[in-house]
Amino acid sequence: MRYASRVQQIAGKASTAWDMHMVANQKRARGEPAILMTVGDTDFASPTPAIAAVHESLARGRTYYTPSAGGLPMREAIARRHAHQTGQRTDADQVVVTVGAQNALLTAALCLIEPGDQVLVPEPMYLTYPGTIAAAGGVTVSVRSPANNRFHPLINELEAAIGPRTRAIFLATPNNPTGAVYTMEELSGIAALCQKYDLWLVSDEVYGDLVYDGRHVSPCTLPGMSARTITINSLSKSHAMAGWRLGWMIGPPELAQCAGQLAYCSTYGIPTFLQDAAVVALDHFPDGLPELQAAYRRRRDRFCERLEAVHLLSCRRPEGGMFVMLDTRASGLSAYDFAMGLVVEEGVATLPADDFGESATGYLRINLGVPDTEIDEAALRLVRYAERLGRHRAAS
Repeated sequence: MRYASRVQQIAGKASTAWDMHMVANQKRARGEPAILMTVGDTDFASPTPAIAAVHESLARGRTYYTPSAGGLPMREAIARRHAHQTGQRTDADQVVVTVGAQNALLTAALCLIEPGDQVLVPEPMYLTYPGTIAAAGGVTVSVRSPANNRFHPLINELEAAIGPRTRAIFLATPNNPTGAVYTMEELSGIAALCQKYDLWLVSDEVYGDLVYDGRHVSPCTLPGMSARTITINSLSKSHAMAGWRLGWMIGPPELAQCAGQLAYCSTYGIPTFLQDAAVVALDHFPDGLPELQAAYRRRRDRFCERLEAVHLLSCRRPEGGMFVMLDTRASGLSAYDFAMGLVVEEGVATLPADDFGESATGYLRINLGVPDTEIDEAALRLVRYAERLGRHRAAS
């Protein structure tokens, strides 16, 4: 039997980045201690008011269909939050509720991209972007954001990559994996390219409430950009609700109509009781959970401070998000080999960042969504492992 070629295009090349995660899980199954700092989940519980709202909604029998694009109360709550954070008037008819931000990214790609169209993406980039773009028949054109530029985009190289089939730019600020928070100047430069070359901008802002240095700017607020920007967001990171799968996209009303038609053919809507809980979460915490941001900032600083004195490692403090990028190149090992040795010898599982793009080669992505005690213990084990590598190098 034959399968559609798009499935292989979505899958892309095989990745070994998650090997360390599996090794750590095997250690735990054997009763051995292991610290998982791979998956972008959190140790924080979802907001109590949202959990209570689910129970209440189910008790009231709120288990029926809602409009495919999302019920009006949730779309209004999202619009209120967006207006509150951006100062830009936002109506419910600009909002489509999705199964997390990933579903919103795919929906945006399907709405914008024709087969053969090119999409520019600054890398390091989130791992699903190439597959998402390929699912719509598009081609990802990656543009480097080098470490010596703090993983920030190079606007001149973005423009040089634009061709006759370029249709859109996808970006994330704060970035996953690097935590780079794009500046007003950088986003204005990207906005100018979108207008000069008639491009769409898909702005992934799921980490927008987790900013420590600088400030988050939503590109849709820049002059001339509201009609060509699709803003993607969710409750996963800002509200510790990743498993709830509640996301959305905001754009021009015509775009929302197209996206709603796709939802009709795919998800057919989001569970009513989950939307009820989302309204409560958004209204109680329009800027995300404040304790979450404070904890990640504290963990970032504690972790990096403990590693700054290690000769073989360089810890790059993120400006936002929930990950630290650790430069392991001075060890002489690849990021994969360093990470595998770390999990085998010390039981700390991290993610080699090479698959996020060439600019991240030699780095590990380390998740801050574990308790403070594990942050401290992981730093201790990392230092011990790096010092042991250093002694072996000196003796050889």
